Amino acid sequence: MNKGIQVISVCTFLLSPLVVMAEQTCFDVSSVPSTTPTERFIKNVDGTVTDTETGLMWQTCEFGQDYDSDSESCTSTALQVDWQQALVAAKNNVYAGFNDWHVPNVKELASIIEHRCVEPAINQTIFTSTQNDNYWTSTTGGSQIDHAWAYQLADGKNNLKAKTSDVFLRLVRYAK
Repeated sequence: MNKGIQVISVCTFLLSPLVVMAEQTCFDVSSVPSTTPTERFIKNVDGTVTDTETGLMWQTCEFGQDYDSDSESCTSTALQVDWQQALVAAKNNVYAGFNDWHVPNVKELASIIEHRCVEPAINQTIFTSTQNDNYWTSTTGGSQIDHAWAYQLADGKNNLKAKTSDVFLRLVRYAK
């Protein structure tokens, strides 16, 4: 009878889903310098981050999430939207009292890619809630006007996505 119980236990263990959390991997700072050092950014109490190098202000959290200033973390679930929905969301977004948010162009989004890290390829001290997935830019693909550029933040590479694809979004504005 014990053997029967052991078999059930083993089967239950084998059938239960495994949750594996991947950790960000970065090259050693002494061998590969950071492309987005933490000192370059100012974390604002309203859930925004100002990039002192580019003059851009980013939303700390992804589209669909809320910023909790007490825990300095993002809550709720990040949403994936198609490209047209991303443009409309940016136009209608009032976050931290600002109403001039936009979908970053390909160069703007490239400016926050951390090239010495993967999974995700971003400074996680600054952007605490980032998926290992694609993020929209506002830049349409040159010869493929039904596609737009996105950045895959698992590895920091850009790629063309059909504008009907559901992709994550982080909004930006020009700091004044």
